[in-house]
Amino acid sequence: MVPPHVPMVALLGSRDSVLRAVEDGFPGVDVHARGNEIVVGGPAGDVALVSRLLDELVEVVESGTPLTPEVVARSVQMLTAAPVQRPAEVLTFNILSSRGRTIRPKTVGQKHYVEAIDANTITFGIGPAGTGKTYLAMAKAVQALQAKRVNRIVLTRPAVEAGEKLGYLPGSLSDKIDPYLRPLYDALHDMMDPDAIPRLIEAGTIEVAPLAYMRGRAQPYDAKVLTPTGFREMGSLRVGDLVIGSDGRPTPVLGIYPQGVKQVYRVTASDASSTVCCGEHLWTVRTASDKRRGKARTLETREMLGQEWDGRTRRFELPMVDPVELESQGVPMDPYALGLMLGDGSSTAHATPSFATADPELAEALEAALPGIELVDKGGYNYVLRNLDGHRGGVIVANPVKVALRELGLDGRTSRTKFVPEVYLNNSRAVRLALLQGLLDTDGGPVTQAGRTCRVQFCTTSPQLYKDVVRLVRSLGGTATTRVREAEGRKPGLANGRPVPYRSDAFVVEIRLPEGVSPFRLARKARKYAELGGGRPMRFIDSILPAGEKETMCIQVAAADSLYVTDDFLVTHNTLNDAFIILDEAQNTSGEQMKMFLTRLGFGSTMVITGDATQVDLPGGTTSGLRVVEDILTGVDDVEFCRLTSADVVRHRLVGDIIDAYARWDVAMARPEQGRQTQGRQRGARRS
Repeated sequence: MVPPHVPMVALLGSRDSVLRAVEDGFPGVDVHARGNEIVVGGPAGDVALVSRLLDELVEVVESGTPLTPEVVARSVQMLTAAPVQRPAEVLTFNILSSRGRTIRPKTVGQKHYVEAIDANTITFGIGPAGTGKTYLAMAKAVQALQAKRVNRIVLTRPAVEAGEKLGYLPGSLSDKIDPYLRPLYDALHDMMDPDAIPRLIEAGTIEVAPLAYMRGRAQPYDAKVLTPTGFREMGSLRVGDLVIGSDGRPTPVLGIYPQGVKQVYRVTASDASSTVCCGEHLWTVRTASDKRRGKARTLETREMLGQEWDGRTRRFELPMVDPVELESQGVPMDPYALGLMLGDGSSTAHATPSFATADPELAEALEAALPGIELVDKGGYNYVLRNLDGHRGGVIVANPVKVALRELGLDGRTSRTKFVPEVYLNNSRAVRLALLQGLLDTDGGPVTQAGRTCRVQFCTTSPQLYKDVVRLVRSLGGTATTRVREAEGRKPGLANGRPVPYRSDAFVVEIRLPEGVSPFRLARKARKYAELGGGRPMRFIDSILPAGEKETMCIQVAAADSLYVTDDFLVTHNTLNDAFIILDEAQNTSGEQMKMFLTRLGFGSTMVITGDATQVDLPGGTTSGLRVVEDILTGVDDVEFCRLTSADVVRHRLVGDIIDAYARWDVAMARPEQGRQTQGRQRGARRS
């Protein structure tokens, strides 16, 4: 008797299709429905199974799951092959509901597979095509992301057809590997709003990476990492410390992961910026052909090794970092005023500070930036910075500019020993830009060439000051290249018509700043710069050289794109943590690649590896990593191997039949081969 609240139409199916499927599963049984009563006739054993089957189907209908002949066929298979597993438990096991449909396992094997993913950090789903390995793994990934158990999904697959040398294929990284990851994308579109997927990919919440790019993204312990208070060695970082992300803002360190000793390389750019990283480190670059197509490519360090130049032209252009925002600090002198004083000011041990300029506008700006200070014109473009309260009440009061310069360690400095104090270098964007503008308004200027944009040039005789200017420019998203004009052999200059020999080498800095960052406040310089435009700052890889072996490490940061700023304001990657990582078609990995992938696992992450060991596309002689990994990892805690069979195929019925037919053929072909081997051994024995 069927409970009255269960609609018979849902139980029996359209035109009794479900009822006929029950009879097809048990050919010797007759099933008849009269009202809410179902009568079963036939052999006792079959009648008992059909009665149990009908009870299971009633429970399935009560859960809201629609019945189809395919559902009945799978239920029959469950009862006959695995009587301890109830079909209703399998068919009502909800994973994910999206866009009006619910994703559930459809076989006992699939349910065990899904349960293994929940229970283990690493799960292997091994079985033939059509068993739902990839689809269910993606459903679990989306479920984990929506429940905030992970903060991103990483999809990867060995691109065997391209030999994993994807860097020189046209297009972006996604363009190159999308064809190989199409099954994952198709599953993703079934489970999420299609309009949201591009946004999630762009934000790094869903990351697409070919297997070749999953190797260690490590740097040495002594590599510099930018923090809100300046650069620190990576080895000094601890969980909870703040570093600067690619957006120029602070992001906390969530994890520290030693990577052991690795061969490292120094990557140097065209503006002499450089950093040290391992050979598998990733770089987003553009070649000349990429720029024509509006595309970019992602390459490993070692893929670019020896390919840095195309004739006399650098081949790989690097992206520029946006201006970074460091922690704001109080300063003893207005930053623009300090820039002017470093350029054209003087403060000896006993004299009142002075300023020399041919631009009255600069004198007025300096006076406005220094409260309580009056600039007194002494003639010949010379000004003295007089303290308005210098003799208050008959008492001599120290000049506040001199006090500030003394506090900063700049009092008494000559042109060859000036520098930018750390409190200004490690300060807010506004402070750094104002200081740079003061330096460029005095000792810098726009340099024009016919038919070209305007570049900015700065000149100083101080070896430290030119390095500080380079650092300021890079922190603002620009590039700075340097050259030296040696004093020896240079034609003397003129002072009041008399030749004056050069006593010090001059350091010349060529500067490009990004749009929106103005290098000048002085009207005549700003006007010329605005008329011609400042061009676009560009960095190209100049050289990649081995730098020995070093202890390396990765850090995990909370930034959405998982990026942080390293040496010379270059942007780099970190490790895979708090991620749901799916490796599809794992049978096409070598043993070394499988080891590499598994050791990329970070804290808080889940890995699912899917594959069919009977469909290997690797070159001849290469052993599939999927075929050997079970022997290696058997007995390792938190690793589960789930084997799906033709009984778990959920595609067309013929798919399962085809798989079984191939399995029988493989067995039949193996027997004659074994016979030939036996006969050969027997003949060898007779000859001996």
